[in-house]
Amino acid sequence: MDFAIKIILLLLFFGSMIAIGLYCRRHATDVSGFVLGGRSVGPWLTAFAYGTSYFSAVVFVGYAGQFGWRYGIAATWAGLGNAFLGSLLAWAVLGRRTRVMTQHLDSATMPEFFGKRFDSKPLKLCASVIIFIFLIPYTASLYNGLSRLFGMAFDIDYSVCVVVMAVLTGIYVIAGGYMATAINDFIQGVIMIFGIIAVVWAVLRSQGGFLAALESLAQVSDETVSSAPGVFASFFGPDPVNLLGVVILTSLGTWGLPQMVQKFYAIKSESAINKGMIISTVFAVIVAGGCYFLGGFGRLFAGQMEVVNGVPAGGYDVVVPTMLSGLPAILIAVVVILVLSASMSTLSSLVLASSSTLTLDFIKGNIIKNMDEKRQVKWMRALVVVFIAISVVLALIQYRSNVTFIAQLMGVSWGALAGAFLAPFLYGLYWRRTTKAACAVSFLFSTVVMLANIFLKSSFPALLQSPINAGAFCMLAGLVIVPAVSLFTRAPDKKRLDGVFSCYERKVTVTVRDSIGEQDS
Repeated sequence: MDFAIKIILLLLFFGSMIAIGLYCRRHATDVSGFVLGGRSVGPWLTAFAYGTSYFSAVVFVGYAGQFGWRYGIAATWAGLGNAFLGSLLAWAVLGRRTRVMTQHLDSATMPEFFGKRFDSKPLKLCASVIIFIFLIPYTASLYNGLSRLFGMAFDIDYSVCVVVMAVLTGIYVIAGGYMATAINDFIQGVIMIFGIIAVVWAVLRSQGGFLAALESLAQVSDETVSSAPGVFASFFGPDPVNLLGVVILTSLGTWGLPQMVQKFYAIKSESAINKGMIISTVFAVIVAGGCYFLGGFGRLFAGQMEVVNGVPAGGYDVVVPTMLSGLPAILIAVVVILVLSASMSTLSSLVLASSSTLTLDFIKGNIIKNMDEKRQVKWMRALVVVFIAISVVLALIQYRSNVTFIAQLMGVSWGALAGAFLAPFLYGLYWRRTTKAACAVSFLFSTVVMLANIFLKSSFPALLQSPINAGAFCMLAGLVIVPAVSLFTRAPDKKRLDGVFSCYERKVTVTVRDSIGEQDS
C-alpha cells in the first residue's frame, strides 16, 4: 500500500508536467515565445520561476546537509541571506532596470546583453562560452541528491532515476519552452512550500519538538570543529567566517547567474515586478530558510550514520536522507516529489538558458549566418536534448568517481559564472562609464581563479581552497575590478551611450493605480 501511494503521486506529478508542456506549445513558436514567454509573464509565475530555479536538490540535500552539519542551526543564516540578499535585494536592484534595458536592446540572453550594451561581439562570444562550460557541471550536480532520496524511497537504481528525470524535463521544455517551464515551476514551487513545512515539522516532532531538538543539539560536541560547548545550537555557529562565505556565494551569486537574471527579461509590467519581489522573498524564506534550518539538526541523527573523523562516511549528501528515512511513507513520497520539483525546475531553467545562449549568441551569425526564427527555435530544442544528454553522462560519471559532494560542483559553477558576470551586468545597467575592457578582465579573472581552484587548490591560501569561498571572493573582487579598470581604460562613445540609456528617459503615461504622480492643487 505504501509503495502504491508513492507510485500514484509520482505518476500524477509526471503526468501534469507533460500535459502543461504540450498545452504551452502555442507559446513557443518563435524565439521570444520559446525563450521569454513573449515577455508577458505575470508576477506569480515569474517569482516562482525565480525561486524554483534558485533552490534545487543541491540546496535541499547537498548544501543543507553539508552546512547544517558544519555550522549547526547557524546554517539558517544562509537561507535568510538567500531570501533578503539573493531575492528581495536582487529584484529591487536588478528587476526593473533589467526588464527595461534588455527590451530596449532587444536582447534575450545575458551574452546578447553584453554584446549590445558594450558593442562588442567578442564579449558576447566569451560570455556564451563561459556559460556553456560552467552550467554543465551545475546541471550534472542536480541529479545526485535526487538519487539518494529515490534509493531510500524506492530502492531504484541511480541510472534509472537520472534518465527518467532528464527525459521528462526535456519533454516539457522542448514542447512548451519558457511558458511551460514557468507554469510547471509554479506548481513545483507550491509543492516545495508545503513539502518543506511538512518535513521540518515531522523531523522536529521525531526529536520531541523544536525546543527539545535545540536542547539536544546544544549537547553535541565535536573537538575537530570547536571546543566551545553548545556551539552547534549557537547564533553564529562554530565558524562564522566560512559561514559568511556561504551566505555571499549562495545569495549574491544569483545576481550574476544567467538562468536567474533571465527571469527579469520576461516579466510583464511594473506592478508585476513589485509583486514578484515580495512573492519571491516569502518563497525563499520558507524554502531556503526551511532547508538550512532542517539541515542544522543533522548531527542529532549521527547515530544512524557512520562518522569518520567528524565527517559522515558517505559524504555530507547522506545527512538529509538519513534524517528523512524514518518518516511515514506518505511523507517520504512528499519529500521525493519535493526534491523532484526542485531539481526538475532548476534543470529546465539551466538547459533553456544553455540552449538559447549557444543558439542565439554563438551559432547564429557565426556558424550559421542566416537563421530565421523557426530555425532558431529548432536549434534550441535540439540543444536542449544535447545539454540534458551531456548532464546525464556527467552525472553518471560523477556517481562512479570520487567527486561525491554536491556542493563542490555547484560552488565551482556558481563562483565562475557569478564572479564573471555579476559586476559587469550590474555596472552595465547603472553606470555609463563601464567599459568593455573592464568586463573582459572580470570574465578572465573569475574563470581563471575558479579553474585554478579545481586543479591547483593546494597552492591557494587556506581560506580560499574551498570553492565556496573562492567563488565569493571572485564576486566581491569583480565589484572592485570593473570600476577600477573602467576608470583606466578608454571611455565608451558618448553618442552611443546616450542611445543605450535613453530607455530610462522615455516618458510613459500610467494610471493612478500604478503611480500616484503629482496632483493639481
